[in-house]
Amino acid sequence: MSVDQRTAPLLVLGGVVSVQFGGALAATLVPRIGAPGSVLLRLLFAMVILCLVARPSLRGHRRSDWATVTLFGLALAAMNTAFYESLGHLPIGVAVTIEFLGPLGLAAISSRRPRDILAVVAAGLGVVLVSGVLHTSWDALDLVGVGFAALAGGMWAAYIVLSQRTGKAFVGLDGLAIALVVSTVVVAPLGLGSLDRWTSRDVLLGLGIAVLSSVLPYSLELMALRHLAQRVFGILLSLEPVVAALAGLVVLHQVLAPGQVAGMALVVLASAIVLGAQTRPEGRPDAPDPALGPG
Repeated sequence: MSVDQRTAPLLVLGGVVSVQFGGALAATLVPRIGAPGSVLLRLLFAMVILCLVARPSLRGHRRSDWATVTLFGLALAAMNTAFYESLGHLPIGVAVTIEFLGPLGLAAISSRRPRDILAVVAAGLGVVLVSGVLHTSWDALDLVGVGFAALAGGMWAAYIVLSQRTGKAFVGLDGLAIALVVSTVVVAPLGLGSLDRWTSRDVLLGLGIAVLSSVLPYSLELMALRHLAQRVFGILLSLEPVVAALAGLVVLHQVLAPGQVAGMALVVLASAIVLGAQTRPEGRPDAPDPALGPG
């Protein structure tokens, strides 16, 4: 399938589904070997797979390109580690809601049209309702967990910006493969601390998580970001908690509350607004922002 402004949103949606199934596997691994160890396994396998597939070229790049891909790798490492750590302190709905403030804030800042602002507001309200954060007592919140989730959100916003810059600076999946090398090296000192607890089952789980949570979604998103504006990408990511809620219903038999169903409707509405704008025949791609690097 050729990727253009019409098909790029489908890649994002595919990445969202993949991430949530990977998250289901990660939920069983983190309690066994900890967040850093889980992130290391995920990144290590993802790095090996992407390097074998992409065979990234190290020649012909400017110093600014190397700075961009290095920052991208650092953002990947920080985003994943911070979010996994937050799950040890907060209910997952609260953690996801706080984390999502990063890309949602980026979408709001990047918005120029009233329709986009309306979609951002609807998506934000929908995320809050789906997560169930309104039913969680603030007394039960762990400030350390809130800090980790907020950091993950900030790194998620940075990931969106740096992924787009990396996609413009490197051909194919070269930039992503190199960024994963950087992130794996950064996480390794922390993750190897749990090496004595790793079992063959943990390693296999790490492989599955790597494919579902890193290789597929990051590859799909990197390709999509070559054709999507940051605000569009940020709003489409609002489907993350919706898919998570559906996975909970199907896999874990968790019944959704009426408020969560209403939140899902708002998120779907926001995404439909953006998808409608993307597939309109008379529509045209947004001009690249000069601040995003090479255009």
